[in-house]
Formats: sequence, C-alpha cells, structure tokens
Amino acid sequence: MSFRNFSVPYQGDDRYSKKVAYFSMEFAVHQPLKIYSGGLGFLSGSHLRSAYELRQNLIGIGILWKFGYYDQARNQDQTLQVTWMEKQYSFLQDTHIKFQISIHDHPVWVKVWYLPPDTYQTAPLFLLSTDLPENDYVSQTITHRLYDANVATKVAQFILLGVGGAKLLDEIGFNPDVYHLNEAHGISAAFYLYRRFGNNLEEVRKRLVFTTHTPEEAGNEKHDIYLCHKMSYFCGLSLDEVRHLTGIQDDQFNHSLVALRFARKANGVSQLHGHVSRAMWEKHSGTCQIISITNAQNWRYWADKQLYRFMEEGNDHMWDDRKRYLKHRAFEIVADQTGKQFNPDVFTIVWARRFAGYKRADLITRDAERFTRLLENSKYPVQIIWAGKPYPMDYPAINDFNHLVHLSRKHKNMAVVVGYELALSKRMKQAADCWLNNPRVPREASGTSGMTAAMNGAANFSTDDGWIPEFVNHGNNGFVIPKADYANMNTHEQDEYDLHMLYRILEEQILPLYYQNRDTWRQVVKNGMRDVRYQFESNRMAHEYYELMYNAGY
Repeated sequence: MSFRNFSVPYQGDDRYSKKVAYFSMEFAVHQPLKIYSGGLGFLSGSHLRSAYELRQNLIGIGILWKFGYYDQARNQDQTLQVTWMEKQYSFLQDTHIKFQISIHDHPVWVKVWYLPPDTYQTAPLFLLSTDLPENDYVSQTITHRLYDANVATKVAQFILLGVGGAKLLDEIGFNPDVYHLNEAHGISAAFYLYRRFGNNLEEVRKRLVFTTHTPEEAGNEKHDIYLCHKMSYFCGLSLDEVRHLTGIQDDQFNHSLVALRFARKANGVSQLHGHVSRAMWEKHSGTCQIISITNAQNWRYWADKQLYRFMEEGNDHMWDDRKRYLKHRAFEIVADQTGKQFNPDVFTIVWARRFAGYKRADLITRDAERFTRLLENSKYPVQIIWAGKPYPMDYPAINDFNHLVHLSRKHKNMAVVVGYELALSKRMKQAADCWLNNPRVPREASGTSGMTAAMNGAANFSTDDGWIPEFVNHGNNGFVIPKADYANMNTHEQDEYDLHMLYRILEEQILPLYYQNRDTWRQVVKNGMRDVRYQFESNRMAHEYYELMYNAGY
C-alpha cells in the first residue's frame, strides 16, 4: 500500500472526523509487540483499541524499541536479572519511508514501520527507528532501549518522537488537526511546528493538546537547556529565542511546563489528578487550562467475557466455577516459575504493577509479626503473589523486588513472579480475589491496573488515590483505606497509618466476608465488574478526548 496522502484505512464515524495524531513513547497493544514499560503504555494501547472500535480518525506515533524496555529474568538465587533481547516483528509493515532529522547538529536517518489496524484491532500505528546501517552506531542506539538511562540518549529519543513524529506526518501527508502529546516526551514537535508555521506560536497552539500523568513537579522530565540546545532539540532556534518563547529563564528545560504553555488545552488523568495538577502548576504563568479525563481500559481486550455472561445470567454457580478455573490456570504460571502450588479455593491477594518507591510494593510486609500471622492464619487462609518490573536502573526498587523474593522463601503461600507484561498482567488479575493497590497518596495520577482487575472478577482494595475516589464505594464494589490528614504527616507517619488501616480492613472486613458470607463477597465483586464497565471503559475515554479536547476550542 502507498503511505503518501495517508488516511485511516476504514470508514470513519462523523462524530470523530477531526484528524488526530497521538504521540506516545510506549504503546502496549498486544503481548508480542514489546515496546512498553507500564501504565503509560497500557493506557495508550487501550486508547488505540477504542479509537479503532469507535472508528475515530486517529493515528498513533511511537518508537520501535529494538530491545524493548528490558526482559525480566532471574539470577541463580531467583533475584532480578535485567536482560536485553533483540526483538523481531514480522507483522510490522515496512513503509519504505526514510527521512533525516537533525540530532546534535548531525543528520540522523529515520525509518518508519507500520502496524495495520487489522493486526491487533487498533488505530493505525507508525513506529520510528534509527537502527539503520546508514547511521553511525551512536545514532543507531537511540531506538535501542525505552527510557535509556543515558541523559543524552534520552533527549535524542525525545527529539525522535517529537520532531521525527511531526516530520513523518508531513511525509505521509496526514496533516492532523490535532497533535496530542501523551506525556511531554514529544514536546520537541512544537518547535518543529513553530518553524513550519512561519514562527507563529498561535498556529502551534491551535493544534496542540497535552495529557500529563505526573502528580508532582519533581517527577516531570527536566533537562539541561544547554544540552537540549546542543542536541538540536529546538530545531535551529537560538537559546534567546527559546527562552523568549517558553518563558524558561533558568538552566532547566521543563518539558511539562513548556507543553502546558504551548498547548491550547491539557488534561490530568483522574478527577483528583486534575485538582493536583492545577494546584501544582498555577504558580507558573502562561499555562493552559487543565481539565480531567479519567483514564480507562479497553473492556473488549481485558475482560473475561464468561464471568460477565454468568453475572448477567445470574448464574452464581457457573460464575464461581469460572473464577475458580481462572485462578487455577494462573496458578500454573506461579507453580512453573516458583515451584509453589497455590490453591484456587484460598483467598488470593495480588500486588502487581510497575515497581516504584511511592507504590510501596512491600508495605504489607513491613510489620513482620502481622505479616507472618496473616500468612499462617488457618481460619482465614491467604495466598499472596507479587509481580512487576522495576526500572532497570532503579536500584532501590530492584532491592524491594529482591527483598520480596528472599522473604518468599520462608512462606509456601507467598510468590514473586517475573515477566510482567500484558499476558501475565491479565493472568494475575484473573488470579486475584483481592487486587491490592497501596500508593502513597497523592502520588498516583490514575493507576489503571485495578480497572482491568475488576474486569476479571477481583475486588479492589486500595489507598484513596488516582481513579479510586471516583470508583470505590467501600464495602459495595471494593474497599478503600480512608484518607488521613496526610498533608500534616511525614512519610513514615503516612506509611504507618496506611499499614495499620490495611491490616484492620483486611482482617476485620475483607477476610470474614470472603470466608463467611460468600454471596455478599460475590456481589461486591460483581458490583465492581458492572461499575468499572460503566465508568472506566476506554471507549468512554476516547469519546471524551474528542468531545473535551480535540473538538473543543480554547
């Protein structure tokens, strides 16, 4: 097929006729395409699936990572081993499009690959690569590893996504009405567009929208402005011009702040995150309006349809049988990896997501006496599984992972599994009776793993952060640790309070309900299944992006 004068290769819905290019560093569209690390990719993958289901005029722009994020393996003692495996994808189409961009005042060749919509039922996805024989080795490594630890390489990746993605759209003649940046990684596109539109910032602002996922200023990407300039980040503009345009006067180029100043509109990814973001950025002048569009996940891809069918039929016997089967199947993976055979009739807690300090993977283990008592409780037996990928250079998070591995040797009903990607994620959600989520409030912008857990018959048990305040009705469709006066607590006090409440709710409410009142427990889970499909399905989210961001002026 020809990629010149490209248009979405299916009949569009008139409600979604505006042309949108959606830029993201990672897309989790299906297990075989390993170009994602965690929640940002899971979110963008579901967005592309819903754009396809709704027949929206939207295309994805991303990067083809040669080694993916990394492959999570084990050392001899079962601790975490980071490995890098080259990936091969015969299902991607070669567009035969090559063009050059400037990185570090040096021409770098970019090759473009294409994921057709019918491969994985997604909107069209274009992926950029610099891993070409025409490039020198350093330029080839730009697309080797997602979120490379080398600062210069990471800045080059941001230039590739932004400038390379914007130039690709010119190459294929797509001419989007809206450039949507999913996080600020691609804000270099704005400088390319500024030059393209005759140094007219208003022409850029008309077309640019921005989604922020970071609920604290320290978490936003900042890089030395002189390094960015030296690396051709600003498309030939002088530093004085950049400072005048962006309003940045110090030496740190804040990608999110510039995105907020260049976009016509921005959004946080939950109602709470919208409030947090507005408060966080209001002290900066010239930023755009920040609204909320709560993240969601694609029901068609994630949900267990049998559970939903039995729920709708009111067939509790078959619902229980199906959930038991899903647990048993997932436990085969646990047994294969760890040699531990879990029991599908035992209450199973799962903590599985990206390992990061604020997510507190080990929180439930911090009171050693209570944790041991929980795992040795014969009246209300419990099994616990952990899974998730730390960033390969985040040594405190890797230490947390390894600590859990060592601790699991003492308990036959505690397991830590590796390889947390889309396929294992779905199995872990099916394994769970209770999906445990305990980030430090208000550090979690949205946190969508609990949505897909609910779609697979797990009850959410969470701190009151991210999407949870919009969803959980305690004791009715899930369980939530009530907020304390966190603003007046130090980190240790907050952790102690959350840990105490976690055990109190688990021991006094959740476990007795599961073992002594199974009908009510089942109803809580079903209520969660129903509510998550109603409110947190990504077709709703994709529709809201058109209604509130793409079609709306400013």
